[in-house]
Amino acid sequence: MSLFGRPLADGDRLDVAGAVVRLKVHTRARRVSLRLDRTRREVVATAPSVRRLPEAAAFATERAAWIAARLAELPQGQSIAPGITITLFGQPCRLEAAAHPVRHFPASESEPARIAARGEGETYSRAVVRMLKKQALIVFAERTAHYCDRLGAKMPAVTVMDARGRWGSCRPGLPGKPASIRYSWRLALAPFEVADYVVAHECAHLLELNHGPRFWGHVKALVGDERPHRAWLRAQGAALHAFGA
Repeated sequence: MSLFGRPLADGDRLDVAGAVVRLKVHTRARRVSLRLDRTRREVVATAPSVRRLPEAAAFATERAAWIAARLAELPQGQSIAPGITITLFGQPCRLEAAAHPVRHFPASESEPARIAARGEGETYSRAVVRMLKKQALIVFAERTAHYCDRLGAKMPAVTVMDARGRWGSCRPGLPGKPASIRYSWRLALAPFEVADYVVAHECAHLLELNHGPRFWGHVKALVGDERPHRAWLRAQGAALHAFGA
């Protein structure tokens, strides 16, 4: 029996001094450890086996001060409200209040792009997110078609999502069913080159369902050195997920 009152399982979430700690079993781990998952805004306590999960939970409790300090370093949530300026694929986009349903106004020579929506609070926020998803899907579909053409791959079905654990996912095609790729709509808040790298990454999976040398060869052929884009997502990904929080 665990000291926490019941047997602990892989994936359990604990409250440690007001912070979320997720327990994870990693059979290749050599010891109990803690790490900060910046995207999910939680701490992961890893153990080599289910049997040692109580040890991982106890270790997290002992390191409550460390956990609090790491979480305090994360970007603060940014509310969605009229008057703020966001970036849409690297370009400034002003959020405005309006009496009409949500609309997107492309940039002109005299002013940046705008998204105008009616409503307040959550109503306004949901409308803006719907428009961001719409704009994201347009760009992702265009860039997916571009890279599929370069790779000689069939165009997959393209959708957007709001997953916390990944920026994109690729499902191979099956007999009678086309392949599909999903992208996080939050990539629309990243620089275009970073979002475009994710598109190239997922398109490369249409040919190689792994991360081996052939896969990375395809990625490099499409976008060149991918390391700066991956580094940007590691450093700034938490800020993307804080948008609207």
